[in-house]
Amino acid sequence: MRWHKTILSMIQERQDKKVALAIDTSTNDVPTVLINNIVKLFEQVKPDTIMVQADFKIRSISPVKNDTINYFTHGKSSYTLVLEWAEEEKVDTLFYITDVTGFLPDEMNQVDYEMFWLVPGSFLPRVPFGKAIKVT
Repeated sequence: MRWHKTILSMIQERQDKKVALAIDTSTNDVPTVLINNIVKLFEQVKPDTIMVQADFKIRSISPVKNDTINYFTHGKSSYTLVLEWAEEEKVDTLFYITDVTGFLPDEMNQVDYEMFWLVPGSFLPRVPFGKAIKVT
């Protein structure tokens, strides 16, 4: 659970920042227990975190403590709308739980906020910007 300490300290360092946690809901073939543990960590340490559930569109935006995660089976994922939403909402830090296989337009090669890709599984892919953190 090395990732746990890493993310815990990252959340604690951002107590005075606007933080969002996005969850890729494009498939139900995910480690739901792991994802729920990450959500609970945010809920306990920074309860004002905004949770965004998205696949190829944004499905819901809510406080991290007030929602359950609804997964789909179509496998279609796009990061564009969530990344644009974070910019519009002036989010300071976005954490995105995903396998990093979703669509991202070529011209979107950076964002104006801190970006962390929380990648469940043993493989850590290259990310287009920000920092990838393996959570297993």
